Amino acid sequence: MSGPIRHIVMWRLRGETPAERSAARLKVKTLFEGLRGQIDGLTHIEVGLDVSDVDYACDVVLFSEFADQAALATYATHPEHLRVREALGDLRIGRFQVDYPVKETGA
Repeated sequence: MSGPIRHIVMWRLRGETPAERSAARLKVKTLFEGLRGQIDGLTHIEVGLDVSDVDYACDVVLFSEFADQAALATYATHPEHLRVREALGDLRIGRFQVDYPVKETGA
């Protein structure tokens, strides 16, 4: 597969109180946004924090794009990405992921 690929990940996070969950959300956002400009082939990264407060919602969504499948594979084992994963430890209790090719649309 060639061409850009989108990588979307959603997490549910630990936290007994609303304050703990809020701190966990902010930590995930800060750490992943810190990857901006650190990994070749990572062309876009955005982290959104849920504001719906519905019981079935995830807490955080990572929306990222990579130049191609090879860049996404490099990201998976990149030392900076691994550092973020290590820093988050067991903060994440649920994880959902979708990767798909970006189709160019004619205007």
